[in-house]
Amino acid sequence: MPAPSIPTTPLAERMRPQHLDEYVGQSHLVAPGAVLRAMIDSGNIASFILWGPPGVGKTSLARIIANRLERQFFALSAINSGVKDVREVIEKAKNQRFFSSKPPILFIDEIHRFSKAQQDSLLGAVENGTVVLIGATTENPSFEVISPLLSRCQVYVLKSLTVDELQFLLDRTLKKDVYLKTRKFEVLETEALFRFSGGDARKLINIIDVVMGTYDDGETIVISNGVITERLQENIALYDKNGEQHYDIISAFIKSMRGSDPNATVYYLARMLAGGEDPLFIARRMMILASEDVGVANPNALLLANACFDAVHKIGMPEARIILSETAVYLATSPKSNSTYMAIETAAALVAETGDLPVPLHLRNAPTKLMKELGYHKDYKYAHDFKDNFVDMEYLPEKIAGTRLFEPSNNPKENTLRELLRKLWKKYGY
Repeated sequence: MPAPSIPTTPLAERMRPQHLDEYVGQSHLVAPGAVLRAMIDSGNIASFILWGPPGVGKTSLARIIANRLERQFFALSAINSGVKDVREVIEKAKNQRFFSSKPPILFIDEIHRFSKAQQDSLLGAVENGTVVLIGATTENPSFEVISPLLSRCQVYVLKSLTVDELQFLLDRTLKKDVYLKTRKFEVLETEALFRFSGGDARKLINIIDVVMGTYDDGETIVISNGVITERLQENIALYDKNGEQHYDIISAFIKSMRGSDPNATVYYLARMLAGGEDPLFIARRMMILASEDVGVANPNALLLANACFDAVHKIGMPEARIILSETAVYLATSPKSNSTYMAIETAAALVAETGDLPVPLHLRNAPTKLMKELGYHKDYKYAHDFKDNFVDMEYLPEKIAGTRLFEPSNNPKENTLRELLRKLWKKYGY
């Protein structure tokens, strides 16, 4: 019997799970007795948002739930849907409901890309139960989903797949796929395969698809660290389609800015924009870098990054790319310091170690007579009453008095700052 021809349906779609028992990962949500599984088993499902990295099964889970509960399923992508599309789906949902029938499920992929107006158009239908909303997002919904909608939805966090889960998925794909099970595979090593996959199920399956396509019919397909690395480099355009290297590219972008290389910075910026990355995601990451890696070495960096975010939000693509480029180059060529980042990390570790130490009495508020009698606020010295608006006084709790948490970096701005601290605070040993 001749071997079956290569299916036209992509491997990732052929391997999409159809039932919960085929679903890999997210056991904290869908294992028997877990919170989301319990809601599914009850048949009474409320609106919720799935938040997690790409390729962990957000879309598959939504479809499985709809099939399991025998609900009508509407799907929209925030990339190419507008208010009109949302209203049309809601109208269909209203017209197709009969008597006591359960409301359909409206799945919105990348809901963080919906504008405020688009999200507003969902509110009434979610609130009155016309639809059950399942949103999927790779971004923190607290920042990207409007409060009225977020308050009506539970948020469930999905995690990247573990090595064991990737191994299970690999084994199942090779054994179960209608075409792959007719080919001969030799799995020698999986470290590179899992490393390039990065906990992303879709990426894992796409890598298998890419590697398989480099072998002729009848050849044994070898999976090893060397083969995976070599074949992916040869097929980088195929591997990177649809922005699947999301986390690799943003990591390279951040590290290039941190490393003060404006050339690499704008290259990776262009890669992200060409791949359809959300410009606001890029702007948000630059705001973080401005504080974490530039900091007080150039305090204007955060101001510019914040202005960049606002401008990108107002203007949109394609012009926003110019604003992003200006800010990225500015951050890359700014002096660098992580002193404030390290200060809060050190302080957090000290708090975890020492617990809730009592605030010194002279720093406490004293709104009542009893508090004043107990010594609250006593001996507090108002800095503005003293020369240069400074007075040497202890502000830390007694147990950790004199502990130095902020360490200025070696750059012109912070060297000046260090000299000021040496003059003011001899006890800290600057």
